[in-house]
Amino acid sequence: MIYLRLFWEFFKVGLFSIGGGMATIPFLTDLGERTGWFTSGQLADMIAVSESTPGPMGVNTATYVGFTIAGIPGGVIATLGLICPSIIVILIIAKFLRRFRQSKAVDGVFYGLRAASVALITAAMLQVAQIALISTGAAGTFAVNWIAVALALVIFVLIQFTPLKKLHPICFIALSAVVGIVLQM
Repeated sequence: MIYLRLFWEFFKVGLFSIGGGMATIPFLTDLGERTGWFTSGQLADMIAVSESTPGPMGVNTATYVGFTIAGIPGGVIATLGLICPSIIVILIIAKFLRRFRQSKAVDGVFYGLRAASVALITAAMLQVAQIALISTGAAGTFAVNWIAVALALVIFVLIQFTPLKKLHPICFIALSAVVGIVLQM
């Protein structure tokens, strides 16, 4: 029964998270809260690892959650649940798009989907920023993680310089990993 639930929950995430990996974050947050499969802190860790490893973030996260809940079969089933909606939608669109590509209604739908994707990605960015920069305590109190804020500002300033813009993103990921390890010691 857990396999069916994993498939269904990740199928819903895949069905409604239009716009890529970052668009899945609000849905994954809700999934973690409803099922208790992972906390918001664990989700932040999964996002960090998924962003620094090959493959789509949503797929990496689904695989990890499925694996932790139900082993290798769970990882495979959760991943299939996440990608099935995309496959189905692509097949349907490919079938009908040729016929309706010049339609103003179809263009309007695609234009609206872009706005929805931007909204989902913005919501994801705000959630990740809140998790990374603000610590919540008892009774709804919160504290700003000034080290994280300072690091974010330093990285923002550094990427404004032209010589650093030419660096491969993996350099920034590796540097961030080293800084994170040093600060955790």
